[in-house]
Amino acid sequence: MYAVFRDGGRQYKVEAGQVIEVDFRDLPAGEEIRFDQVLCTGGNGDSKLGTPLLSGALVRAEVLGPVKGPKLVVQKFRRRKNSRRKTGHRQLLTRVKISAISN
Repeated sequence: MYAVFRDGGRQYKVEAGQVIEVDFRDLPAGEEIRFDQVLCTGGNGDSKLGTPLLSGALVRAEVLGPVKGPKLVVQKFRRRKNSRRKTGHRQLLTRVKISAISN
């Protein structure tokens, strides 16, 4: 069974047991988090679509801990001014493991 839910302006298609990274939340490892903005569920020849959300559907996940995302290089260059700046950025994310999907 799979579900598509919305979190932080992005949509995630997940199955039970899958590990994903969502926007950072200051939660300790082992705590449960619930995603209630479920757009659709499906699997085993049965699918349900929301308009836009499914009422009563819920995705439960266990927090595994914070992680850092990939490094993004930000480079600023102004021609003919001898001005160059190169910095990097790594976004904080929260790694979660999907434990249950309920309709």
